[in-house]
Amino acid sequence: MHDTFQALVLNKEENRLHAEVTDVKRDALPREEEGNVLVEVHYSALNYKDALGLTGAGAIINEFPFIPGCEFVGKVIESDHLDFKAGDEVIATGFGIGERHFGGFSQVAQVPGNWLVKLPKGMEMRDAIAIGTPGLTAMLSIDALESAGVRPGEEVLVTGATGGVGSFSIVLLHKLGYHVIASTGKTDSPYLYELGVDTVIDRHELEGPTRPLARQRFDAAIDSIGGNTLANILSQVRYEGAVAACGLVGGSDLPTTVYPFILRGVKLIGIDSVMQPIARRLKAWERLNELLDSNVLNHMIHEIPLHDVPRQAEAMMRGELSGRTVVRIHT
Repeated sequence: MHDTFQALVLNKEENRLHAEVTDVKRDALPREEEGNVLVEVHYSALNYKDALGLTGAGAIINEFPFIPGCEFVGKVIESDHLDFKAGDEVIATGFGIGERHFGGFSQVAQVPGNWLVKLPKGMEMRDAIAIGTPGLTAMLSIDALESAGVRPGEEVLVTGATGGVGSFSIVLLHKLGYHVIASTGKTDSPYLYELGVDTVIDRHELEGPTRPLARQRFDAAIDSIGGNTLANILSQVRYEGAVAACGLVGGSDLPTTVYPFILRGVKLIGIDSVMQPIARRLKAWERLNELLDSNVLNHMIHEIPLHDVPRQAEAMMRGELSGRTVVRIHT
């Protein structure tokens, strides 16, 4: 490969952030003591966490200059890791990529091999990034609900329904035979019904003051909002139901009581996709490969070039984007 490559580089000058596509020298890439894998990046994706870092709305990135991008898929160029060789197609998500370690908004990335997962057999790289962190998080959430005893046919609430995790949760739950209830501010959106939603409720129903216990409405839930929304969900889950909590868009406080847990046996399960062990990631990716196909994924995404990432990050923070934003690097 060449000694330089192009990447979206984020700089901070006089407390102002600026991001542009520019040339980067290969020796600027971080290296670990062993197990390095150099990857030609084919696709990345714009996540909410990326938008927080690029716009400065969240303290996601603290060292500059920096290459953001919390995930990528691509083809191995060189490898010091025994499990990977040149030509392998790989997925990288989590582990601080795009936050503390140079990320995927770049033609080339270098990460420890212990952070990588090989593409499941038969999966295209574009499909893998279309799924990415939101799809992985949704799959891990469903796995957790099923382990807690939730079964097909039961009513599962999904909050943040038009977002990445929400959209994938809906598609996967529908495919598996659950009755899906979507909570959203976009109640007139045909997009949700196209994904497989059975019932739509206004998100404001779950945003008000919380009660220790309320009318039982849901068998289970996947919540990416947190705050009052999560507290209200817990008070409305049916006896021995379960809630998978995987986000905090609505806040990190949880104004609830122990009553849902000790009087109804409700289970609250935390979902973390960042530091998830590789074995569990592999299992989730294999299941995603079985349940999703390109036609469904194409309906859920829109694709942008690398130079358009800063503008789209601003739009994401204004709440103007739905579904999944794929960033084209090499094709």
